[in-house]
Amino acid sequence: MKNDRMKFKYRVNEQIRVREVRVVSDDGAEVMPTRKALDLAHKQGVDLVEISPNAQPPVCRIIDYSKFLYQQKKHQKEMKQKQVKQEVKEIRFGPQTDEHDYNFKLKHAQEFLNAGNKVRAYVFFRGRSILFKEQGEVLLLRFANDLEELAKVEQLPKLEGKKMFLYLAPKKVGIVKKSQQKRDREEAEAGAKEATKAEDAEVKAEGGLFANAKNGADALKKLNID
Repeated sequence: MKNDRMKFKYRVNEQIRVREVRVVSDDGAEVMPTRKALDLAHKQGVDLVEISPNAQPPVCRIIDYSKFLYQQKKHQKEMKQKQVKQEVKEIRFGPQTDEHDYNFKLKHAQEFLNAGNKVRAYVFFRGRSILFKEQGEVLLLRFANDLEELAKVEQLPKLEGKKMFLYLAPKKVGIVKKSQQKRDREEAEAGAKEATKAEDAEVKAEGGLFANAKNGADALKKLNID
């Protein structure tokens, strides 16, 4: 069923009824009449596949349609494998959790968030301990505050039956883009290092310090050799 959906996702050959298309290939892209693109595909014994119908004009590729579907399926599989599986980890408290136990569970929550997992923390009120629901709410708010650098609150403390839940999700770490000036500086530094390496190699190849008379004389003076 999934393969059938992908198969009918793209228009192919005579199904492409626009006047002109942009044909992309490894050599670049060219806008041409659709009939010309179809003729080129037929001459090569392959297909004209519309890959971007909303572009102006629509973008097509000249490729074997079966090969194209295989490539798309392979790409989707690779993307799925790269996706991090996010789990929901539970942290349970009592309304009167002591400091040692709190810090122990805080450490576990930090590990879960750093691994990319969500955290569902809750306070369980057993019997008459429901009288301390405000204390439980304060505990969960403190928990969220202590994790604010790693997590964002998806749901504030909410009482559901005998449990009060707090939902936390890991913050996404943004990619810091380098400025053009910094990239230029790094490239210049790298070039200088390569130039220094090349000069060192050249000196070594020519005999090092004593490769010419001037260097040899200077070295003799430093060594106090007559």
